[in-house]
Amino acid sequence: MASSPTYPANSRPAHRSAYRRQAVIGLALAAAVVAAWLSIHVFAMFIFELTWTSLPFALLLAAVQCWLSVGLFIISHDAMHGSLVPGAKRINSAIGAALLFLYAGFSWKRMRSAHFDHHRLAGKPGDPDFDEDNPSHFWRWYGTFLKRYFGKQSMLFVSSVVAIYWLALNVPVQNIVLLYGLPAIASSMQLFYFGTYRPHRHDEDGFADRHNARSESFGSFASLASCFHFGYHHEHHCRADTPWWALPRIRRENMQKGR
Repeated sequence: MASSPTYPANSRPAHRSAYRRQAVIGLALAAAVVAAWLSIHVFAMFIFELTWTSLPFALLLAAVQCWLSVGLFIISHDAMHGSLVPGAKRINSAIGAALLFLYAGFSWKRMRSAHFDHHRLAGKPGDPDFDEDNPSHFWRWYGTFLKRYFGKQSMLFVSSVVAIYWLALNVPVQNIVLLYGLPAIASSMQLFYFGTYRPHRHDEDGFADRHNARSESFGSFASLASCFHFGYHHEHHCRADTPWWALPRIRRENMQKGR
């Protein structure tokens, strides 16, 4: 697994410039995703009136919020690898921890440690993302996935948010369920399906190398819509220091080389 990029004293100016560009792009995209998520969340909880007439728009909002929730996790994932802001461990940790907590009350240290174990043991016993007893069964594997990651801290966080919104701030329960709960649950399934199950499931095709990961054949737009390019999963495992938005370029380069 690639380690976080740094700025060695003797690094060439071109490398430092590339790192700065990566940080600027990564932070700008992160700010856009977070701002969009927060804007929709505030609107959905405190302004939007859910009626039968507005239900189609509400479902559209829920779908967009689901996708943006996936984005929150993918940005925090980049922070784990140091690819959000190369060479800035504290900034990566601060942003990653904040977004993981916002996503589902997750612990930064626990999630980061588990993710590094995943890279080290991808698709093998001991991989926290893998269900060795159900290596090709979606629902059983997803159940194992939820048990391992959505623990007491996440349950307490979500329960507290719901209680405060419903009992203290008088947010309609239907808004909470449809525009907070549903996108959160759906995003976990989206992340699992495109970012864990499809890349690492065991089937007759097997895997190309020790990473036990495969990539989707999606075009760039479908890849972005499905899981912020996390479907280019073999590229991610081979080049873990590559941010999510640069994975299509690595994918094109690999395809040109016939990989």
